[in-house]
Parts: sequence; structure tokens; C-alpha cells
Amino acid sequence: MKQNFTVRQGALDGVEAFLSVARHKSFRRAAADLGVTPSAISQAVRVLEARIGAPLFTRTTRSVGLTEAGGRFLARAGPAFEELVAAGETARDLGRRPSGLLRLAVPRAVVPLILQPMIASFCAAYPDVELEIAASEELVDIAEQGFDAGIRLGQFIAADMTAVRLTPPFRFVVVGSPDYLARAGAPKRPEGLRGHACLRQRRSNGAIALWRFIDGNRPLEVSVAGPLIANDFPTLLAAALEGVGLAQIPEPVAKAALGEHRLRHVLAAFAPTTPGIFLFHSGRREVLPKLRAFIEHAKSLSTTAKGTRIA
Repeated sequence: MKQNFTVRQGALDGVEAFLSVARHKSFRRAAADLGVTPSAISQAVRVLEARIGAPLFTRTTRSVGLTEAGGRFLARAGPAFEELVAAGETARDLGRRPSGLLRLAVPRAVVPLILQPMIASFCAAYPDVELEIAASEELVDIAEQGFDAGIRLGQFIAADMTAVRLTPPFRFVVVGSPDYLARAGAPKRPEGLRGHACLRQRRSNGAIALWRFIDGNRPLEVSVAGPLIANDFPTLLAAALEGVGLAQIPEPVAKAALGEHRLRHVLAAFAPTTPGIFLFHSGRREVLPKLRAFIEHAKSLSTTAKGTRIA
């Protein structure tokens, strides 16, 4: 089938001109109302009549009236056109100021680390924005599933996305409770994990994640075994706190428990560093004010380890 490389004439072409003439009962006054010439109005109405296949106005030198076809067209087109204008104003309003529904796809572990500290302040600062947070470990396609943006570890963000840093780089650490370490001891090297109960993570693609380490400049991957598999870090953290086994999780997730000595570092010298957590979206041209406001608010609250703002 031969393709047409031109956009066909729209069904709405000439409708605004028709409605203005019908309202004013005058081509000249309609032209003045729309800021065009009378001949432009006449041409637009003629094209519309030709496309419909019926005259819409009766014209004399003294007056303009609607034909039966014009009356029927006015009865249906008038309210529909007003709805279209209102729809345009609603959409335009979203482009003028932060408002509307802002949908974010985030991992569950990110909610307490990044979102909880800023939700109240963001909602207070932008009352016309409805914030929806969909917490899931799945690597969703934000455009396909109708999200404005997502938040993920940097290594899981596609190359065609625009990324905004929310945290500095951090380590993935192996942690265990004092009770577990007292029972099982602490491994000295990553290879020693094969004798330990290790709490594992299942990726969104179904694979069980290997534990990754750095030995000098050499990356290591270790296949471990243990009594629990989960698809999110908070579950692994909770199990490690209960002494079920060792867990490899982002250091910020374990920070509070480590500070309270409810967990201890294991194999700290071999901990790899990740790029950090980023907000990502499909591109700068598509950033509405609601998302721009969220990005700027998040950046204003995110700090590096030295207390300086993240750019």
C-alpha cells in the first residue's frame, strides 16, 4: 500500500471560523473577532462546507443565516469545540506551573532513604501537584506505563534516559548481626562466603543476583547460598537484623542499623562502589513544571557526604 507523506486536512479546520460567523451573524464581525481578514473567514467556511458537502450559511448582501445543515452542525460542533478549548487550557496550565498528577516509579528501598524526608515538604511547597509513588523492584518502562519519572541505581538506567543525581556514590556492603557472627564467624575473603547462610536477591528478570566484590582492581562475582530469597533490600535487611544470615545491600540502607551496632560490616575491604541513586526521565523537552519542581526540590535536599549540594 502506497504511503501518504502529507498530513490529511483536519476535521476541525474552519470550525472556529464557522462558529464565530454563526455567533456574530456576520463574516466581517467574525473576522474582527478572530483578528483575520473577512476573505480569510470566507475561504475557511467555504473549505469547511466543501468538506462537509452541504452549505452551512445562507448569505445575502444584508444578512447571514444558518441553513438546516448549519443549524445541526452548530448544535453538535459548538459544545464539542468548547470542550476542546477547555481541554487545551487544561493541558496548557500543566505547562505553565507545577500542577497535576506526578507519577514516580521507585524501588521500595528508596522510599525511606530519599522520598520520605522530602514528601511532606514537597507537598506543602506545591499543593497543586498530586504525588503518586509506585514502589516496586521491577525495572519498568516509565513511558509505556505512564510514569513521569523513575528513581533507580545508576547502573540500571538506560542510556537514552536523562538522569539527575540524587545521592553520591556509595558502597554495597555485606552485613550480619552480632548474634549470627558469634555463631558462624566472619569470613575473611569473599570465597569464604560459601560456608555461610547468605540472604539473596532475585532480580526483576528472574535471575538470582551474584554477590559482587573488588579485590584490589579485580572485580569478583561469587555465587552464594542461603535460607532466604527476596526481591527487595528492606526484606533482606530485616532478615539480617534477625540473625538469619549475611546480606549484601546498599550501605545507606544499613546505615542506621550499623550506627546502632545492630549490624556489623563483613568483608569491608572488598566492598564495591556503585554510581549512586538517580532520578531519570525521558528527556528535557518533555519535562513539565511539576517534574521540574520535584527535581529541584530533591536536589535542594540531597547533600553529599561533605554537606554540599549535588548538582
